[in-house]
Amino acid sequence: MAEQYTTVAAPAQAELEIKKSRFICALAPAHTEEEARRFIAEQISTHPKARHHCTAFVLGPDAAVQRSNDDGEPSGTAGRPMLDVLLQEEVTDVVAVVIRYFGGVLLGASGLIRAYGNAVSEGIQAAQLAHYALRHEITVVLDYHHGPAFEAECHSAGWSVVETGYGEKVTLTFAVPREEVDQAITRLADLTSGAAEPALGQTRWVLR
Repeated sequence: MAEQYTTVAAPAQAELEIKKSRFICALAPAHTEEEARRFIAEQISTHPKARHHCTAFVLGPDAAVQRSNDDGEPSGTAGRPMLDVLLQEEVTDVVAVVIRYFGGVLLGASGLIRAYGNAVSEGIQAAQLAHYALRHEITVVLDYHHGPAFEAECHSAGWSVVETGYGEKVTLTFAVPREEVDQAITRLADLTSGAAEPALGQTRWVLR
């Protein structure tokens, strides 16, 4: 199972003009096929006069779902090159639509492959990327002497503080890489002279 992945943080767009044809690449984050197809439908609705609306999307931290569509371009000259760029750039949970306004000049198979691939490359360059990592949650109850000190250590170590609750004591939930779970538990034991009783929780994706 993948321990980290990269996606686009928000919708982005880039445009190329090649031999009088406009190639507009629209990218967006998508976590399900339904979300991806909804974005595709939105782009078709936004550009009803375009000749082609070619698509590709990759879903899942391990890129398990991969789809592409040439939308009337010669087979293998649009959707697949778009998908290849997404895979080469190692982005997932992302959908790409390249809208082509035909300019009257035929590009040939190799020209189309380059055009659609380059359009997606430009779209990724225009996008803000978000990097996620799989982390393991640990919850611990600490007194007010140790709580703030350990929270500061979490930030220093690069561990994500998920939630901090203040009552009679401090309840701290933080998330660490799998290989650092033992280190975190040992540090808690050292800090509290063995009094801390950390509880392992769920795994979650956190923004790095």
